[in-house]
Amino acid sequence: MSKTAETPAQRALPGRKAQAARNDEIILSAAREVFLAEPKAPIAAVAERAGVGISALYRRYSSKDVLLRTLCYDGLRRYNAEAEAALQDSDDWQVLVDFLQRVVDADVHSLTVHLAGTFTPDDSILPEVMRSAELNEEIIRRARESGRLRDGVTTQDLGLILESCAAISLPDPQRAAKLRRRILALLIDGLAVPGELPGPPPAPNEFAHRWQPHGR
Repeated sequence: MSKTAETPAQRALPGRKAQAARNDEIILSAAREVFLAEPKAPIAAVAERAGVGISALYRRYSSKDVLLRTLCYDGLRRYNAEAEAALQDSDDWQVLVDFLQRVVDADVHSLTVHLAGTFTPDDSILPEVMRSAELNEEIIRRARESGRLRDGVTTQDLGLILESCAAISLPDPQRAAKLRRRILALLIDGLAVPGELPGPPPAPNEFAHRWQPHGR
C-alpha cells in the first residue's frame, strides 16, 4: 500500500474528513506511480497499488479519465506553487535557478511527458493555466533584468528545459533525480552564455495539440 505523509491541513480536519483526505492522497500517489510506468494501465491497478477496493476508488473518481485529469491538474497546481515559492527570492537570477530546480525535483513534468493526450481536459483548469503563464512571464522578466539571461530565451523555452529533464527515467528514482539535476545544471549554464540561439523559439501553444485525447 502506498504511504504519504499527513499534511498540516489534513491534521486540522475532523476525523472522517481527515481520513478521506489521507485516502485521496494515497490514491493519487498510487495513480502517479501506476500511470507514469504505464499510461494504459487499468484503473484497477491503481486500486491494487493504493490498497483500496475498486468500489471505493470509483466513489471518489468515477472513471480513469477523471483520475488522470485530477492527477495532471494537481501537477499544474504544484508547478504554480513552486514558481510562487521561487519568486520570494530577492536575487532576480536565482529566482530562475530556484524555480527550475524546484520543478525538476518535484518531477511535475513527467506527468506532461507521459500523460498528455490520455484524458479529456476541461475548463476547470483554465485559472491555473493563466496563473502559470503569469508566473513564467515574471520569472523570465526578473531573470532578464538580472542581465545574465541569454538573448532570445522565452517563457516557452522553460517548458522544453523541464521536459528534457523529465525525460530522464530510470528504475532507480534517486539516480534519475541526480541525473536530472546534472543535466539541469548544464542547461542553466546555457541560459547564461552569450550567443544567438538557433531557429525561432517555440510559439505559444505550439504543443497544445498533444493534450487532445488520443486512443488509450
